Amino acid sequence: MEIILSNIKMQVNEKIYVKDPETSALGKKIIEQSIILIDAIGFDNFTFKKLGEKIGSNESSIYRYFENKHKLLVYLSSWYWSWIEYKLVFNTTNITDKKEKLKKAITIVTENVTNDIYTDHINEAILNKIIIAEFTKTFHTKEVDQENKEGFFLIYKRLINRIVAIVNEVNPDYPYAKSLVSTIVEGSLHQHFLKDHLKSITNCNESVTTTQFYLNLAENVLR
Repeated sequence: MEIILSNIKMQVNEKIYVKDPETSALGKKIIEQSIILIDAIGFDNFTFKKLGEKIGSNESSIYRYFENKHKLLVYLSSWYWSWIEYKLVFNTTNITDKKEKLKKAITIVTENVTNDIYTDHINEAILNKIIIAEFTKTFHTKEVDQENKEGFFLIYKRLINRIVAIVNEVNPDYPYAKSLVSTIVEGSLHQHFLKDHLKSITNCNESVTTTQFYLNLAENVLR
């Protein structure tokens, strides 16, 4: 899979950026170092000025790629969910057993993420930490409805609905497939966060994974 993935460009809505960062060395450096910097200081403290200092470039050069840091975060999350979607499609296409396909899908969206060495300017493991901590900031804004109309969250919604289709195959009579899947996908981020920071209010830990919890939840709900 990794060799195939290295030759595939993750699709991101062109309205999110001013200039596609994948088209230049500077753009790729902006993406690479923004991930490292956001992870180090948090999105609230992140600025284009600080990023410019880190990459040795003028702040204005970053604005040639992204209008503001919110759109940069939306770009990073879109890239991440596009990568997850590709993994989902690649790893479930040849699974004929409906329940096994659902188990695989849930595993992909809830498991711990490791870095893929074939995407040299993006560290998926660090990006995953950002998604866990910051993803809700991409749409918990006053502009969410307009940005949704412009397709900013299309990849995320498409991923959700791919898994919804699998749930409907497993149990076509279950009336809450969309709510279940969106709860699993976004809820897994929350459980990972609790496991790392607020351990006393989650059962997920070193021996009980977030994936195990959501596999158990889905199995019991859909039986």
